[in-house]
Amino acid sequence: MLKIFFVVFLVLPFPVLRSPAQSIDSLCQKIRQIISAKNADVGVAIIGNNGKETLSINGDRHFPMQSVFKLHIALALLSEIDERKFSFDQKINVEPKDLLSNLYSPIREKYPKGGVLTVAQVLEYTISQSDNVGCNLLLKLMGGPQVVEDYFIKNNLKDVSIKFDEEKMQSDWEAQFQNWTTPASANEVLTTFYFNAQKLLSEKSHDFIWKIMRETQTGQNRLKGLLPKGTVAAHKTGTSGTNPAGITAAVNDIGVVFLPNGQPVFISVFVTNSKENKTANEQLIADIAKAAWDYFLKKKN
Repeated sequence: MLKIFFVVFLVLPFPVLRSPAQSIDSLCQKIRQIISAKNADVGVAIIGNNGKETLSINGDRHFPMQSVFKLHIALALLSEIDERKFSFDQKINVEPKDLLSNLYSPIREKYPKGGVLTVAQVLEYTISQSDNVGCNLLLKLMGGPQVVEDYFIKNNLKDVSIKFDEEKMQSDWEAQFQNWTTPASANEVLTTFYFNAQKLLSEKSHDFIWKIMRETQTGQNRLKGLLPKGTVAAHKTGTSGTNPAGITAAVNDIGVVFLPNGQPVFISVFVTNSKENKTANEQLIADIAKAAWDYFLKKKN
């Protein structure tokens, strides 16, 4: 039986205010019930109510990111664009050799013989459509995965390990576990770059990343799955395959869900070591997001 631990903590850049434990505990208990029925290991981090209430379930455990790491890649690249190392309208030549057949790629579908795209276009494909070819092109442009990991370490955003590109990750089952983060770290990245309190991105780059996050097309049955129609969410998914033993290594979704009054709720959910099917794994994430939505919505009523 999965052991679940609850930790209530506060994360900058919000004011340091302590909320009543009993209040947030009701959401913790609800999520515990949701998770307990599933044959999977689950990590959750949630921040809401203007940062006054934060919870973590297995928040410090390492989970494979899969395509969640594309957000980290995009943030590091946008920082380099701000430093004028690259530009949004810089051209990237997509060659036939880049269009690997074993990688999911809307770019390959649209440009089967290759073509020329701008950095901005490749970023949009990589985030909004989770394009694996686009991801590899951006990593190649920047100088490899270690550049991305080093960017987060430099800015004191820890518990992020990025070692391999999509080609390696999709061809070697064990490689995906080297690209990991924790739910707590994922939520810290979300809050840090959403509020941009450290001014890590220019206004243009900040607006760009949140625009293409809001346009994410993957994982519609995850964070947004049970929320009211028209709910605005900016998120990034990650998904692994299933091995011969029936184990799915990663079904993830991290992002910001906006209440009707515009107040953000930051939610990071990672599912690993799952013996559930895809529908059940996605339903698990949707149920957790709905529980958080209901809880924080009541806080405003």
